[in-house]
Amino acid sequence: QVQLVESGGGLVQAGGSLRLSCAASGDTFSSYAVGWFRQAPGKEREFVAAITSGGTTYYADSVKGRFTISRDNANNTVYLQMNSLKPEDTAVYSCAADRRPSAWSLMSIRRYDYWGQGTQVTVSS
Repeated sequence: QVQLVESGGGLVQAGGSLRLSCAASGDTFSSYAVGWFRQAPGKEREFVAAITSGGTTYYADSVKGRFTISRDNANNTVYLQMNSLKPEDTAVYSCAADRRPSAWSLMSIRRYDYWGQGTQVTVSS
């Protein structure tokens, strides 16, 4: 199994940028698909972006063109570069990982067995 730790959250003004990191330990991270999800106060957790073990990427429509997910397998880390941030991007961002074959989409929280603790992103207007 794998352990995940997110970092890089913080307070930023609208239009600014942040880069989140999801650092993994405990297993061969390169074989895992990784997703980023976020949860704002009073709302359900929602999909943000995902990357397969082969490097194929997926994005929610709300972040397409502004966010970029990437992975550095040598350093067991997945990144989420967030540009042109908006107040509505404010949420706790969590990364998740899984490597088993699954009928669940990469965009579904049900796909993932392993989750980090989350990092707060706050975008001020």
